[in-house]
Amino acid sequence: MTGLAALTGGAGFLGRHVAAALAARGWRLRMLVRRAPDLPELAEHWIDLIPGDLSEPAMLERLCDGADLIVHMAGVVKAPNKAAFMRANAEGTRALAAAWRARAPNARFILVSSMAARAPHLSSYAASKRAGEERLRALAGDGDFRVLRPGAIYGPHDEESLKVLKLAAGRVQVMLNAPDARVSLIAARDAAEAVAALAAHPGGGALHELTDRRREGYTWAELSETAALALGREPRAIRLPALALRTFGAAGGAFAALTGRAAMLAPGKAREILAPDWGADPALPAVPPEIWEPRIGLAQGLAEMAAWAKATGRL
Repeated sequence: MTGLAALTGGAGFLGRHVAAALAARGWRLRMLVRRAPDLPELAEHWIDLIPGDLSEPAMLERLCDGADLIVHMAGVVKAPNKAAFMRANAEGTRALAAAWRARAPNARFILVSSMAARAPHLSSYAASKRAGEERLRALAGDGDFRVLRPGAIYGPHDEESLKVLKLAAGRVQVMLNAPDARVSLIAARDAAEAVAALAAHPGGGALHELTDRRREGYTWAELSETAALALGREPRAIRLPALALRTFGAAGGAFAALTGRAAMLAPGKAREILAPDWGADPALPAVPPEIWEPRIGLAQGLAEMAAWAKATGRL
């Protein structure tokens, strides 16, 4: 199946990888954008650009009109308060779902959510991602859709995961959780290939978590050691006490409250980081292997990210 794919977030970190993966499979692309995107990897691929954002119903209807596939990736990972998270991640999804049902009811809809959505009590971000999933389901009716919850996505073009890699570039590598805590990871190219592969198959309302082959996740010791080796450094890991992380999170929350500006490390984000098990939920079905399987291991993925960071002067 190919045709016209309508994307939100297509110019973002994951979105640019998804756009490239879809284009490689023959999809024509339409993107909702706030400004002209810088996507050199798609320079030879014509893209229909729709100016606007998730708060503009008319632009969302233009985006969806005549589409065969809708992939929703836009949203925020940091915001000054819960209301801002809900506007972007929950109400934005509701508005796009309404446009889908009104203008392209036969299109396939893929929502890229977050593994955080399974624990909405932890943070405003997690609650807003879960609410977005629920709003989609409430409006879907007999429409064909699928929800994807990726673990921590990393790779070239991501300034946030680059901060973690920069920690590994120091004389010591900081571990952010307990010795037995686990975190799931997936390289952006693998996540994009999953979206593109699933675009050709009916969703039936399925919910999947996306991880690399280590579905049980990685300990922070494994992550810090692999990151150090990707940079050609000898691993020297130290553990940041949970109290310190909570203190930094509280400071970020206070900064956001005082200034109205979002802080990446806020109390909710600290609680997410300190959660003991972000391995894949065994109760949820994996993507069928005949459709998609992850190919990029952590060592390869971090090496690719390190090479990009060095080539672009970021590291």
